[in-house]
Amino acid sequence: MKKHLNVPLKDEDIAQLKAGDYVFLSGTVYTARDAAHKRMYEALRAGKELPFDIRGNIIYYMGPSPAREGRPIGSAGPTTASRMDKYTPELLDLGLKGMIGKGRRTEAVREAVIRNGAVYFAAVGGAGALISKSITSSEVIAYDDLGTEAIRKLTIENLPVIVVMDREGNNLYDTALKEYSEV
Repeated sequence: MKKHLNVPLKDEDIAQLKAGDYVFLSGTVYTARDAAHKRMYEALRAGKELPFDIRGNIIYYMGPSPAREGRPIGSAGPTTASRMDKYTPELLDLGLKGMIGKGRRTEAVREAVIRNGAVYFAAVGGAGALISKSITSSEVIAYDDLGTEAIRKLTIENLPVIVVMDREGNNLYDTALKEYSEV
């Protein structure tokens, strides 16, 4: 089923999502990869605030390539989400409502998704140039010294994603594998 949602996400938006749904997201998301997650984790350990209000928001695990002339961003494909798994449960407990990446997540992330009524989306790996067309603006808001791994605030319009893990913990990677193996 195809759905159009505005972000930041609301609980009622997440409640209607099921693993396997195609979703087009519009609004604001934030990028963060390994190094940015480590810095956010260290900030929390030091009693400092995060560089953006995480509540209700989505983190897109992505480090863009340089922008071409006339574009706000270069290729913007997802990176492997599991590299952020050691930080994700705590961020979900602080109010993060969604993540965009690619690949499987750990059981600890699944439990945190269920506990917090969150969602994990996948963007298609290898389609970064196409995905970038859904990004209308990009602004570095923290950790500029990290280059492509800096935290960016993105304005998106109809960014295509697939619900991989819904708030009940249903995981498309598991169900699709089961369905495929039964064929």
